[in-house]
Amino acid sequence: MSTSDAAPVALIVHAHPEPHSFSTAQMTTAAQALRDAGYRVDVLDLYSDAWAPTLARDDFASAEGYFKPQAEQMRAVKDGTLDATVQAHLDRLLDADLLVLSFPLWWFSLPAILKGWVDRVFAMGAVFGGDYGLFGDAALAGKRAMLLFTTGGPSEMFQPGIFGSMDDFLFHIHRGMLEFVGYQVLDPVITYGPAHMADQERAAALEMVKESITRIAAGPRPRDASLV
Repeated sequence: MSTSDAAPVALIVHAHPEPHSFSTAQMTTAAQALRDAGYRVDVLDLYSDAWAPTLARDDFASAEGYFKPQAEQMRAVKDGTLDATVQAHLDRLLDADLLVLSFPLWWFSLPAILKGWVDRVFAMGAVFGGDYGLFGDAALAGKRAMLLFTTGGPSEMFQPGIFGSMDDFLFHIHRGMLEFVGYQVLDPVITYGPAHMADQERAAALEMVKESITRIAAGPRPRDASLV
């Protein structure tokens, strides 16, 4: 875990199957902006790593009889028997001061592989529940998280009467996943409709991403404030 005399850590969890996509370019731009701002950046590329998104009985050596996933997570956390890959990702999550979820908005939500990462790595007993509470009493309180994503449609479509408010689509992620385990949720960085942009517009959009991430990196950090 980073300390006041060490570089803050940003964990970027990226979920796009095409390495040459705008979404991937956006992620690498954000990663470099964080490095330039003094962060140590750790990137998990879920598609490249062939991440298995399903929370299943096979994750738990002790699972017998009726299968209750969260009860098995609690037991595995307590006994130190979490699946080795899940444990490695959990360790990287706990080490990070800033979590960035990078993805294309599919069906107004996370891609399945990224939702599956949350299912398996946000383990009960490790980030909430057990010795931890919820929200401000959860394990990741004092850390920050944000969404970095692209959409298929233009920004003017995300309003009541058309698609609906973007805030409404993001509530279950912001509140139900990130705030739930303690994170302070930052404003998302969104590129609307990059597939419909000309090359020059995409370059300008990446520059806006860089500027947005630089501002976020320069902002106050809850962990810093607690050390004053």
